[in-house]
Amino acid sequence: MKVIVVFPVYNHPTTIAEMVRGVLRHGVDCLLVDDGSDQPCAQVLDEIELAHPDRVRVLHLSRNQGKGAAVLAGAHWAHERGYSHMVQIDADGQHDPAQLPRFLELARKHMDAVICGVPAYDASVPRLRYYGRYLTHVWVWINTLSFDIRDAMCGYRVYPLVPLCQLSKQVRLGQRMDFDTDVLVRMHWQGIRIHNLDTPVTYPRDGISHFDLVRDNARISLMHARLFFGMLRRLPSLLRDRLS
Repeated sequence: MKVIVVFPVYNHPTTIAEMVRGVLRHGVDCLLVDDGSDQPCAQVLDEIELAHPDRVRVLHLSRNQGKGAAVLAGAHWAHERGYSHMVQIDADGQHDPAQLPRFLELARKHMDAVICGVPAYDASVPRLRYYGRYLTHVWVWINTLSFDIRDAMCGYRVYPLVPLCQLSKQVRLGQRMDFDTDVLVRMHWQGIRIHNLDTPVTYPRDGISHFDLVRDNARISLMHARLFFGMLRRLPSLLRDRLS
């Protein structure tokens, strides 16, 4: 098991350095995927790489393509260089790098599975976002005919790279905020096990969110519609799996 942490980064210059330091304390390499950030953030990423030349790499994308595109670019980069597993962590400071050993311990026990974080929120979580997640939860349960995925939107997770990279070549996965849910449902359809792990999530008081209320909700709604019709095509095999 050869692991790398991939951070999709789009204009998070104030939080990413501390996130990287938190990961490096656990002896894990980092890849910072710069998703077309402005120059000040891109410079911060380059400075982090210079400070840790043996442990940190930066992959600059020429333009902003979205969270999903950045994660997948990092996945293919890591797979081509011999890594077996990728830990995805958001760059905005919501996730605690101190939880990384728990994710890796479970990943070592289930090498072929996805380890998916389940947020344990503190009082900082916006109520609207907290309750709004349940609509996605319900659609995921419908589209997988199961409760195997407890939270499909948490950006703290471990992927086995071979099936992830193969899936990304077979179908066009969501490229932006629709990625996290889309990829989990489709991996579940392929028979890849999902193991859930509770993890603390904090919304930083001065945190930067790039979630566009109108456009990203529209993308997510279209994604759920596509997945629903995909589920209908797979209904006999999904029912057979449920009943076996």
